[in-house]
Amino acid sequence: MAEGYAIELYFDPALENQVLKAWNVLARRQISTQLIEIESRPHITLFSSPFLDPSKLEPLIKNFSSKQEPLQLSFSSIGGLPTENSVLFLSPTPTFSLLQFHSQLCDMLKKEGVEIADEYRVDSWIPYCPVAQMVPKSRMAEAFSVLRDLKLPVTGSTSSSISARVAASRQQLEAHQAYMTDNHQDICGERELKRRLNCKHRNQWNK
Repeated sequence: MAEGYAIELYFDPALENQVLKAWNVLARRQISTQLIEIESRPHITLFSSPFLDPSKLEPLIKNFSSKQEPLQLSFSSIGGLPTENSVLFLSPTPTFSLLQFHSQLCDMLKKEGVEIADEYRVDSWIPYCPVAQMVPKSRMAEAFSVLRDLKLPVTGSTSSSISARVAASRQQLEAHQAYMTDNHQDICGERELKRRLNCKHRNQWNK
């Protein structure tokens, strides 16, 4: 049966704890508790779909993951979109190894006939780690101040594998995709910058 489905990249314990500190401070100040309430975990979403049969892909994801090495990550900037469903996030430096990892995953999914939504395609994917969701507009400045206390860059590595999971609900994934679509104009500049960097890395790789 089709369910909401996501493929997520998790972090090593040290990096995960640094992100969790921000979550906990935001929760104690009652700025945002949603990520804790839905029992999420610090991550970068590589792919998601509100309509997919998990049993079809889980063995493939495990096999793909077993062949990958941990990636070095450096979260070097803070981002946010002050809309009705305000989200704050940490952005990693888009290294060639991270972009290549995502590209290889997309190639594997395509071979299995999986449709990849626009926001997760190789030429438009923006990696980020959410740290707060549903932040009241009146408290966005305070939330940014909390994140600045992280003293960027925050560095570490990914865990030894990626995780494929059934999402908490199909409605959450549908809402996320609608959110990304509605805010395309706000992030299109960042996507273009990322696309150019991606092309540059690929050209270097092919030389």
